[in-house]
Amino acid sequence: MTDRYGLEIFRSACRQPGSRLSTTDLRLKNMEILIFTTSVEKPEQIREVRPLLTSVPAITGWNFDLEDCDNILRIEADDVSPRYIESLLQTAGFDCRELEY
Repeated sequence: MTDRYGLEIFRSACRQPGSRLSTTDLRLKNMEILIFTTSVEKPEQIREVRPLLTSVPAITGWNFDLEDCDNILRIEADDVSPRYIESLLQTAGFDCRELEY
């Protein structure tokens, strides 16, 4: 179930004896996962973009899957534009395009 602010409310968790949803739990439910195809191919290149990604406070997690043919970048963030992520990687010289799912 979703409230009017887009936060998921887990009624079953609230029904458990002694369980409570904290504000941290609710904030995490509002996170988005963004998925991109990139031209990042090597661990050395990941080290190049690491400072860019870690400098964005709204990004709470990210990882690359270099074994995937699309060199996938997954980003967990709160209210970050996919276009912003694309431009960040492009400033470092890498192609980056959001994958629709």
